[in-house]
Amino acid sequence: MREVLTGTGCLKCRQNAVAPAALRAAGVPFMNPSLRTRTSQTERLKAQLGERIRLSHRVNAIHIARTFYGRPEVWPDVIVPQLRIAVEYDDPGRSRRAHLGLKEASDLDKDDALREVGWEVIRIRAGGLESIGAQSIVCRQLTPAVVDEVVGLMRAIRGDAAVDAIAAVHPAVS
Repeated sequence: MREVLTGTGCLKCRQNAVAPAALRAAGVPFMNPSLRTRTSQTERLKAQLGERIRLSHRVNAIHIARTFYGRPEVWPDVIVPQLRIAVEYDDPGRSRRAHLGLKEASDLDKDDALREVGWEVIRIRAGGLESIGAQSIVCRQLTPAVVDEVVGLMRAIRGDAAVDAIAAVHPAVS
């Protein structure tokens, strides 16, 4: 199934993805300056999440230990390197068919590739999309309450202390 969804990549790419240097880099977030994947909803998500936690704007991709669509990297919508959590925003788009069928399977493959290198993925599934895992948040649209739920899941995954350490506004100490 993986080969159907993401392709095998060329022989050189497959060999490079499992080379010692690539395996050492697996899981490391980095800036891919040529990457252009912004949407209005992901920018809203980043802005609202940035009101709650400090986000790094210097990373937009993560090295993985295999190829995904022929590349040894993936491009989550939001990367929180301090927690090793990626946040994805999925909606059916104007076609009402995006993130369904093979694209949904591709999303799950991307999540697996990230988990293989120590990352967790939180998926916001909006506009009528169904949950595709325990860390999916199903909603009609992106709202402050949904973003609060994302932060709550981060706390459940990595613990209160880790999330408090990157809080945009530190909670009062009692």
